[in-house]
Amino acid sequence: MLSKLRRAVSLSLFVPLLNLTWSFAQDAVPQSGDVITEQQSFSPYAGREFPTRVLFGETHLHTAVSVDAGTMCTVGQEDAYRFARGHEVTTTHGLKARLSRPLDFMVLTDHAEMYGLMPALKKGDPELLKQPLGRKWYDSLKTGDRDKVFSTAMEIVASLSENKQPLKADKVVKDAWRQYTALADKYNEPGVFTALIGYEYTTRGGYNLHRNVVFRGDSRVANLTVPFSQYDSQNPEDLWRALAEFEARTGSEVLASPHNGNLSNGRMFSVETNDGRPYTRELAELRARLEPLVEVTQIKGDSETHPMLSPSDEFADYETWDKSNLNGTEAKKPGMIQYEYTREALKNGLLLEAKLGVNPFKFGMAGGTDSHTALTTAGEDNFFGKHSGVEPETHRWEHVVIEAPNPDFTIYGWQQAAAGVTAVWAEENTREEIFDAMKRKETYATTGPRMTVRFFGGWDFTSDDAMSRLPAGTGYAKGVPMGSDLTKAVGGKSPTFLVAAMKDPYSGNLDRIQIIKGWLDRAGNKHEKVYDVAWSGERQPGEDGKLPPVGNTVNVAEATWTNSIGAPELITVWKDPDFDPSESAFYYARVLEIPTPRWTAYEAKRFNIKMPDEVPMTTQERAYTSPIWYSP
Repeated sequence: MLSKLRRAVSLSLFVPLLNLTWSFAQDAVPQSGDVITEQQSFSPYAGREFPTRVLFGETHLHTAVSVDAGTMCTVGQEDAYRFARGHEVTTTHGLKARLSRPLDFMVLTDHAEMYGLMPALKKGDPELLKQPLGRKWYDSLKTGDRDKVFSTAMEIVASLSENKQPLKADKVVKDAWRQYTALADKYNEPGVFTALIGYEYTTRGGYNLHRNVVFRGDSRVANLTVPFSQYDSQNPEDLWRALAEFEARTGSEVLASPHNGNLSNGRMFSVETNDGRPYTRELAELRARLEPLVEVTQIKGDSETHPMLSPSDEFADYETWDKSNLNGTEAKKPGMIQYEYTREALKNGLLLEAKLGVNPFKFGMAGGTDSHTALTTAGEDNFFGKHSGVEPETHRWEHVVIEAPNPDFTIYGWQQAAAGVTAVWAEENTREEIFDAMKRKETYATTGPRMTVRFFGGWDFTSDDAMSRLPAGTGYAKGVPMGSDLTKAVGGKSPTFLVAAMKDPYSGNLDRIQIIKGWLDRAGNKHEKVYDVAWSGERQPGEDGKLPPVGNTVNVAEATWTNSIGAPELITVWKDPDFDPSESAFYYARVLEIPTPRWTAYEAKRFNIKMPDEVPMTTQERAYTSPIWYSP
């Protein structure tokens, strides 16, 4: 009887809905001679032609093919692909490792210099063994004597700092490159997993002017060249010229992405050329075109901003490495900081644009790990470290990661950051779609979590637009997405921004969304301001304009937290209250999670160890969108 009653009630509710739906469908059915318009479409998704998928990937990973990684790491490129696709692999030290979720795409970026040397040397490649130095290294590595093997490995790594290539290895490099590009094609599965082809251009010395190079095409395109290395030139500007020549010769596209400006000691975003001359318009155009993205966060610290540059930004001091350059051979000086961080570079870009008519620092945001373990592990609970020497074990938190001549500049394991990830907005998971998203800068970086973030700028967004469950439809219809330029100001309007964020289901709730604005005033002075635009809970800004902290639910001893604070999603429309149409500006969104356990807390729990008070145990993960620019 009860089941019949339920059925009757269900039908009584469903029949009017059927009638209503039918009536709507009848109105929508075209009659003979009618023209079907978009407004007549029943489905709100029909006819849309904008990116609808956010894809998460790794854009900076090294395997045993890289000389430095290959001296310690035994995990190769194929296992790196398998791991990224969600398979379980065995690490160099015999541990089992797996991701919680597969990635959508990856760029393997093994070092260009002597690409593939270590695997070839260990196999006894004839081209290498007929050279005295190659024979010496091979024999030492084959002794099995741990101390001798280690000293040989360090000698091989040190050889990369010489003025010329220590071994003739042209055939080795070419063969290893072609093996890699074939492997990338093998693991590239459109719609499922994208294996973009790439490598890392690395300069000698400790100034970290490195670039990750990414190809749009497949192996047939990439095999028309070999990686451009430090032995071709120490000047990154020569890399740009070589890439431009490659594009002109092949008709295919390529891009480069600088990384870790925070360790360049004032060189990565210098307002001068590599040899100290003023930028020219032509060089600014070349850099802007070929370097659409910058890696803002990775294992070797975060490069968004620094407390010295952003003293009023309470979240500026995040995973900061600021003692010296990469190898600890030169102390950091205050004047260097402004040319190392992305926010200040964006401001300096406005300054250069005012002088040259072109902004060389008009870049979007990317994140990568720079792991040398072949494992793309940016999760706090699954962090395998910078290189295989600091894989998980009881005391790795205090192991030396980077040994400097000055002990004050030495980097220890606990200072590593479990980061980062690149997110792209694309229509499909393919090489072409992901590369094109990178070129147009419709990307954002995260420090590990996979939160979903949308950011649009325009002149006519209203508060009602934040009520939509399809913010992208409104965003593309009324404005431009992250990575774009606002149209010219009209009618005395101020720009409005639609920003939305949804939490990673495996990570913490959201604390707040901020919009960071940088601008150049009429006198040519640079400014910045951080605006809290959406936040969780009932908090209100204090008299100082600051929003109170969200709170902290982390249980450090158990390496757990609760999502009893924060919000699963945030969305708002914000209007710039300080807009001056005569001043050039940029805007980007920063999304902050609530505090969660840092990888060191998980480590302390797993191995039942106590770390010193200086070791941070919590973190506030975050995302940085690509900017939107305004020019008068």
